[in-house]
Amino acid sequence: MATDAFAPLQLLAAQLLPHALEPSEDGAHDGSHLQRVWHNVRTLHAEEGGDLGVLLAAVLLHDCVAVEKNSPLRSQASRLAAEKASAVLSDMAWPSAKISAVAHAIEAHSFSANITPTSLEAKVLQDADRLDSLGMLGVARTFYIAGRMGSALYDPQDPEATARDYDDKRFCLDHFQTKLLHLADGFQTITGQRLARVRHERLKGFMVLFKEEIGIT
Repeated sequence: MATDAFAPLQLLAAQLLPHALEPSEDGAHDGSHLQRVWHNVRTLHAEEGGDLGVLLAAVLLHDCVAVEKNSPLRSQASRLAAEKASAVLSDMAWPSAKISAVAHAIEAHSFSANITPTSLEAKVLQDADRLDSLGMLGVARTFYIAGRMGSALYDPQDPEATARDYDDKRFCLDHFQTKLLHLADGFQTITGQRLARVRHERLKGFMVLFKEEIGIT
């Protein structure tokens, strides 16, 4: 992967990229995802601040352990990634305080881990990663992952789950209600909250059009 996308820290990116991703067929958590999250981090950092080196390390290593969405280990993925990142940075002779800062940011970024970020860098990473689950990218990733997991687009008998429980493992449309439409409420930074509201409205707009096209008025 080219390091230019991780400016202005291309040299650090070159050191960390070999450790960034395990072999995986998950196109929602690949190199392009890392590039998008870094772009979001740079946008947030411009207004919120933070240690840019810690942030880049956290971005590049936050998915360094591959765990599928339907794995029973999913809630532990960020902890496993934090442990691996700590070992990588220790081998690079990083100061222990910065290693701890990266590890906390990685462990707290995950929605399923439900860990409250306490540092600025952890808040920025969590916001940057969650922005990639909203807006049109959130739509694209949701349907992509549903296809990989073998889910249907929606329940043709009850698309809006008026007489059943939501089941986002079976029906992709349900995932908007179980997760995506709740993400914007949990952003940590002022800048992240502002950007999340814009993408949240795009999600809602997509759902209106989608329901219209499947015959729900």
